[in-house]
Amino acid sequence: MSRRLPVIHGTAAQDVGPYRLERLDLEFGNGERRRFERMVSRGHGAVVVVPMLDDGTVLLVREYAAGVHRYELGLVKGRIDAGETPEQAADRELKEEAGYGARRLDVLRGMTLAPTYMSHVSWLVVARDLYPEKLPGDEPEELEVIPWKLQDLEQLMLRDDFSEGRSLAALFIARAWLAAR
Repeated sequence: MSRRLPVIHGTAAQDVGPYRLERLDLEFGNGERRRFERMVSRGHGAVVVVPMLDDGTVLLVREYAAGVHRYELGLVKGRIDAGETPEQAADRELKEEAGYGARRLDVLRGMTLAPTYMSHVSWLVVARDLYPEKLPGDEPEELEVIPWKLQDLEQLMLRDDFSEGRSLAALFIARAWLAAR
């Protein structure tokens, strides 16, 4: 079923950190009017990197997660700076967070966090043919790098300290993509 998009009759906006909060006055195809709020990213998006140490081993990082006030395992990730492609951002973040560069970078797809109210897109990038290279990053402490076998993904997804949705989705997507190659 294809529907036409709601008509936006007006918007009001205010800056909230790295986002702009927009209040939308919408009219749907059936005549119903509603007010919606959305967070519009003021950045250039982000990358979630699946760094493959070898054909069956991904590198995870353990870092402090302020939102849940604990250390979390996850994938290398970070924002795309102005003028960067997702591939360039992925390679830079990989060097900053895990101490590796990649000779092969494949952008698989964009992933949204909460598309019903956020515009933010994270690009899933698989990094292969890794080599050691460290760049200074913005983390307050060095991140622990942990190799994990993709064949043990089911064990990883049940760990309490591996809960970030982008990392979970990215690993399953990347595993399927790698298996099909």
